Amino acid sequence: MTVTERTFAQIQDKIEHNEAIVLTAEEICNRVRAGERINFNAVDVVTAATRGIMSGTYVVLSFSVAEPGKFMRAKCVWLNDVPAHVGPCPNERIGVLDLIVYGTAHSRSDPKYGGGHLFKDLVEGKVITVEVETIEGQNIKTETTLKEMPHARLFATRHAFKNYLAFVNPDKDAIPSIFHAVDFKGDLGEATFCGCGELNPIKNDPDLETIGIGTRVLINGAEGFVSGSGTRSSPEKPNLAGFADMHGMTPEYMGGFLTSAGPEVIATWAVPIPVLNQNILDNITKLDRDLKLTIVDVNGRLPICDTTYGDVWDDVDATVTYRSDKCIKCEVCEVEQTCPMGAVTLNDNVAAVHDAKLCFNCGLCTTNCAGSAFSANLGTLHYNDGVVEKDIPVVVRQSDRARAAAAAEELKRKIVLGEFEITEPIERIVL
Repeated sequence: MTVTERTFAQIQDKIEHNEAIVLTAEEICNRVRAGERINFNAVDVVTAATRGIMSGTYVVLSFSVAEPGKFMRAKCVWLNDVPAHVGPCPNERIGVLDLIVYGTAHSRSDPKYGGGHLFKDLVEGKVITVEVETIEGQNIKTETTLKEMPHARLFATRHAFKNYLAFVNPDKDAIPSIFHAVDFKGDLGEATFCGCGELNPIKNDPDLETIGIGTRVLINGAEGFVSGSGTRSSPEKPNLAGFADMHGMTPEYMGGFLTSAGPEVIATWAVPIPVLNQNILDNITKLDRDLKLTIVDVNGRLPICDTTYGDVWDDVDATVTYRSDKCIKCEVCEVEQTCPMGAVTLNDNVAAVHDAKLCFNCGLCTTNCAGSAFSANLGTLHYNDGVVEKDIPVVVRQSDRARAAAAAEELKRKIVLGEFEITEPIERIVL
């Protein structure tokens, strides 16, 4: 008898008995691209993932900064000079701060440092400077680490969009934008985009049949949960809200990304998609070329026309390649100056050093390296607004598909080894 439906309990039982077939979204889409027809019995769980700039991020921290009775209440607090919001439960009389820090917060002293950088520094175990200005006029300075914080939780107000957008600037003048690492050139000369296409979790379950309130996921490598739909979520552009404990996070999945409008925050989600029915499988097997990518005017974010994610992910390079022998040792290295991750450094009379672990694979370096030491095919957007039709080169990717694929692979491994239990939502998310 042909099986066309499964339950969460049946899939979990197969996992526990080492009988489940678990594939990453990349694996199953590659098989479809190769011409294979995937039947319902070929897979039980697909692990999907996305990594990119996710502005709707904040953390809640609680830790001691002074002996009880030292001050009544904090007025202002800075962590590595990044402003924090005091509250919502003021415990300062006992020397404990409860703080909220936005991922998009900017340092008051370093224009290249923000909340996303701070979050990664915490997870890496670095020592963080704390400065407290009290209502009594005291100024308290101390240091702390994540290990010294009993409570450190990251919250997503809107993450993991089904798919996002591509951006162009039709105007004549260049403008600063959070959607570019340098000023966005005009006259439709270049494009940027967000979204991991066929790897995105909600692309694989657009009807949210398996992703709901209480779904266990990995956020920056740590186990967390979906708490519902995110802000600005809609049936056409759904996204998720969730949370996870920072103590279990992996620093390589997070961080700060410097845009021409200031620092932004990076996050990574990996989500299991149990293949409960044929509808879910049909969505899982859709490829980049089947997924709409809307091109918008970066000035007002108004839609102009549509293309597909095939433009930006088919036959391109997911990672950036660096050849030190091609470095011409510029007196001023444009790549070092503009890299949004600070992943490139140049020393006197020495070839530039590229930190592949820190690199986001955005590709900006491939467009501004005088010696062409950095290379990657980033794809081109096919633009057609009914008046102008042209191919616009992608110059910056604000989603890192290579590490999204790695996160999906990590989740697959955890499921197979029994280190991650798939949870059935306690409630469906209504879009």
